[in-house]
Amino acid sequence: MKNKIEAGLLGLAVGDALGVPVEFKSRAYLKENPVTEMFGFGTHYQPAGTWSDDSSLTFCLAESLTKSYDLNDIAKNFVKWYGADLWTPHGKVFDIGIATTHAIENIAKGHQPDLCGGFSESDNGNGSLMRILPLVFYLQKQNDIEVIYQKVKEVSSITHAHFRSIFACFIYVVYCLEILKDKDKFEAYKDMQNVLSKFLENKSFNPVEIQLFDRILKNDISQYPEVNIHSSGYVLDSLQASLWCFLNSDSYKETVLKAVNLGEDTDTTGAIAGGLAGIYFGLKSIPQKWIENLVRINDIKDLAERLADNLNKNI
Repeated sequence: MKNKIEAGLLGLAVGDALGVPVEFKSRAYLKENPVTEMFGFGTHYQPAGTWSDDSSLTFCLAESLTKSYDLNDIAKNFVKWYGADLWTPHGKVFDIGIATTHAIENIAKGHQPDLCGGFSESDNGNGSLMRILPLVFYLQKQNDIEVIYQKVKEVSSITHAHFRSIFACFIYVVYCLEILKDKDKFEAYKDMQNVLSKFLENKSFNPVEIQLFDRILKNDISQYPEVNIHSSGYVLDSLQASLWCFLNSDSYKETVLKAVNLGEDTDTTGAIAGGLAGIYFGLKSIPQKWIENLVRINDIKDLAERLADNLNKNI
């Protein structure tokens, strides 16, 4: 399990770090000036290998899961990060979404963690999807889909409590769980669709919301042309773009470069796709020079080891 966890966390952080210097750049600009290697400065004026809030909050969740599953503890870690006391690359926060800021302010006021995230339709940025990956490892041996949904709902809702954000996280987690069964990525995709179809049979979710996911759940997202794949900070765009990049690539490197070069929310698309590609293609697939460039690399490896140790103990 340790190798998968390390591959997932490093895969996510490398994808994030590749995207940080070109965040908000347009697809047209990146067609002319594509990212091919890890470099520094750019949009946020950060050194090469610097990851953003995507990785920070992922590591905060993983840090909490090294002890147990405790929503209050996860939420407290987010507050610690916001105060720059936990899992920042260089001791300060340089990138944070509006919804996440509001949620962390609610947590700090002592509100119940899963009631801190925004519940309105306008609160569907990608801020919970970008950090949900460690929950996959915690749920790896869980066979009850209802439990999986409930846990995803709780963890997403700390910052993003609208159904759309929760369900996007759920799809991503279920797909990752299928991949962890050592299946081919297309077989895992079909199996994820079947699991979700069965799950939805007896649910009374808003059908208008469910239809928003038809491209992923009823069709094959990989078959859409690039022009129909958007890479904004909207959670549905991020999920579709990440799956599209992963399914249309034959390596970790190809996946993350494809994701970053879609433009706009480059670090987050890179992170979400990178986590998926890391666990599928494995640790050896991530270019060593990118791993070596990553800020706090030894701390991330240590985190992966501690998370694996705790989860192995509790299996």
